[in-house]
Amino acid sequence: MVSIPPRRSQANFSFGDSIKAFLLQPGLPFASILCEQHIRNVFRKHGCTMNGIYSTAIVLWAFMSQIMRDGKEAACQSAVARITAFFTLHGKSAPGADTGNYCRARAKLPEDALKELCLGVASEAEAKVESKWLWKSMHAKLIDGFTFKMPDTRKNQKEYPQHTAQKPGIGFPIARVLAVMSLATGCLLDATVGPFSGKETGETSLLRRLLKGFSAGDIVIADRFFCNYWLIAMFMKLNVHVCFRRKKGHTDFRTGKRLGKQDHLIQWYRPARPAWMSHEMYQSLPLVIELRELRYTVEAPGRKSGPFIIVTTLLEHKGDQGVSYEEISDLFSFRWNAELDIRSIKTFMNLNFVRCLSPEMVRRELWTTLLAYNLIRTTICSAASLSGKRPREISFVCASQYILSRCSKLLPSK
Repeated sequence: MVSIPPRRSQANFSFGDSIKAFLLQPGLPFASILCEQHIRNVFRKHGCTMNGIYSTAIVLWAFMSQIMRDGKEAACQSAVARITAFFTLHGKSAPGADTGNYCRARAKLPEDALKELCLGVASEAEAKVESKWLWKSMHAKLIDGFTFKMPDTRKNQKEYPQHTAQKPGIGFPIARVLAVMSLATGCLLDATVGPFSGKETGETSLLRRLLKGFSAGDIVIADRFFCNYWLIAMFMKLNVHVCFRRKKGHTDFRTGKRLGKQDHLIQWYRPARPAWMSHEMYQSLPLVIELRELRYTVEAPGRKSGPFIIVTTLLEHKGDQGVSYEEISDLFSFRWNAELDIRSIKTFMNLNFVRCLSPEMVRRELWTTLLAYNLIRTTICSAASLSGKRPREISFVCASQYILSRCSKLLPSK
């Protein structure tokens, strides 16, 4: 079995050294990424126009100010206090201390508009990535799922039932999210949410909803849960490459076409049609697909040693267009970034447990959280460009702390 030596660790990098120029520009750090006019245009497109004290932009930025904080600072009362401080600072008439108007305005934010803003920020960042941030000139996308909980209300329980192992009255409603992350920028490129359990609620089912968001020439990296004929064939139909860890089972490297030690080409045959698939879709998929399979271990203290069995559609292994055994094993090691990104979203963006009491507001809080996450990631990309670093070399937590210290209130500057 072939062993892959550990990659050289990069030296610690101070985010402050490169973020200063970005933070010291006029206005708030996010203003150049998500201006008030763009916010207004997107919400108007979805039938939402709010003016006056609680304008669309003011409410959105106040909502994000709650999400990026915890404890008492995350309460609606604190959000209203920040709005009051902002208007007072600019010599304008401030709202009263009552949170009712703010909460009603927040409930008017369309979920589709929040999603469009969130994914638009990520899409723009992905379109502007530097060539050195890509993997062999390909946009690598990481796939993984996670769950979050919410208050135990009747409405939340109806749409997002609690775990079946918990008795009624002693558990919390739980939702499942399938996320697509950019390896280059760290932004969340797409996501979908559904109940934790039930028919067509698994991560592979959720991923099928997002297939149209992938572009020809992309490469998808995911763990063994996603490694099946159906998903691989669907990605191949879109001209999207995959690099998946194979599920447990016997693998005989003496079969197929040998490319090297623990490296060969194999064929997978189309299984019987599953219940969720239409007859037309089934007939459109090939009877057999050719894949490349390899096995390696990792020699690094504190890292999982394997063995790892990888299945990929990158078949060519020689020449300028070829991908070597070492490059594929190195590529799959980047999958761990998806785990780190999700930890940042759930822990540092406070998405482990949301506060809203209805499914509609839960989804608004979800997309506002992901929007704030993408704004921070885009800020990191700007700092990385200034410093000549890669976005993945800059700590997300450190960036969040610098941004919060720079702007005591996340409200748009006039």
